[in-house]
Amino acid sequence: MSVKFDPERALVGIRREFGEHGGVCPSIERSSTFTVLEPGIMPEIFEGLRGPENGGCFLYSRHFNPTVDVLARSLAAMEGTEYAVCTASGISAIACSILQLCKNGDHVVSSNTVYGGSHALFAETFPEFGIDVTFVDPVDTAAFEKAITPKTKALYVEVVGNPTLKVADIPALAKIAHDRGIVLVVDNTFTPMVISPAKLGADIVVYSLTKFVNGASDMIAGAICASKDFVLQLMDLHKGRVMLLGPTMDSRTAFDLQQRMPHLGLRMREHGTRAMAIAKRLEELGASVVYPGLPSNPQHELFKSMANEGYGYGGMLALDCKTAEMADKTMAILQNEENFGFIAVSLGYFDTLISCSGSSTSSEIPAEDQAIMGLSPGLLRISIGYTGLLEDRIAQIERAVRKAGLV
Repeated sequence: MSVKFDPERALVGIRREFGEHGGVCPSIERSSTFTVLEPGIMPEIFEGLRGPENGGCFLYSRHFNPTVDVLARSLAAMEGTEYAVCTASGISAIACSILQLCKNGDHVVSSNTVYGGSHALFAETFPEFGIDVTFVDPVDTAAFEKAITPKTKALYVEVVGNPTLKVADIPALAKIAHDRGIVLVVDNTFTPMVISPAKLGADIVVYSLTKFVNGASDMIAGAICASKDFVLQLMDLHKGRVMLLGPTMDSRTAFDLQQRMPHLGLRMREHGTRAMAIAKRLEELGASVVYPGLPSNPQHELFKSMANEGYGYGGMLALDCKTAEMADKTMAILQNEENFGFIAVSLGYFDTLISCSGSSTSSEIPAEDQAIMGLSPGLLRISIGYTGLLEDRIAQIERAVRKAGLV
């Protein structure tokens, strides 16, 4: 049964943010520092007695900024969380969340099918801080439970694994975590509005806003959506990981992202509609396509049970060309002969972006670990855009897979 939550309605329901002089757009506050009316106020801000919501006091834009806060409120509404904090990138959102939760000697259980940069962070960097990480198959929910130790502080998954598109059972993982007093951290970069992890039991939802939320591939940004208590921990002047590590979002970036929030739902629906149509045609042709919207996908029903109604199944699909050579051949045809999309990393752009994950965005993961996680060396990760006529796009990819010899 679909989740009874509509993120678009939640966005519309929050207080409208007008500009300083009554403009229909929020103002851009570019100041790095802020004045106080009386000398005694500043020590109170540093002591946590005053702040944006307690006295309307701002201190420094690495701490809180009025324009960035507008975006944070929108993101919290979209996710159904109490609060959110914006960061300079998605990887900084992940890093700060885990480092706030864990200290030297602690342990995390992570999905093994995560973005290559996230995998490197968990496999290489966190252990240097004394934080151990165990990787498990996101489809094997019981494996998370078995991997938990007395030192485990968090479970970490992507809703839809990058790039294998394996779907994590968020409600089941939330129960496992909460029964043991552990925090569930979920990356929802692939499926904003489509799935709402916090409504399914996730404690912390992280984003690379660079992708679908942005939609134009022109900004790097991230976010952490969580409880008020956790966000205030992150922004604590003495111990907050976002405050002290400093992944600050610029106010102009926040403004541009905020202006794109009202049409995110429209964009996600169109990404999903096109991805479904293209996936269906590839399946009909006999191509090795992976897409959770296909009824034949083994995790179709799980995805459907977690999804918000009316937003489809996301804009990401995978096409397994089996070998890196065949993947390169197919990408060259798709871009240079058929004009279907662009060979580029990242995703969520209005045009289609195509990459061979094993040799690009997952190249940080050793070959043996790629094999364990089920990442074929010829797997193409395709972020389906919404430019051009859909029938033309279907014809283009059909010709491409035929020319490449995939069908």
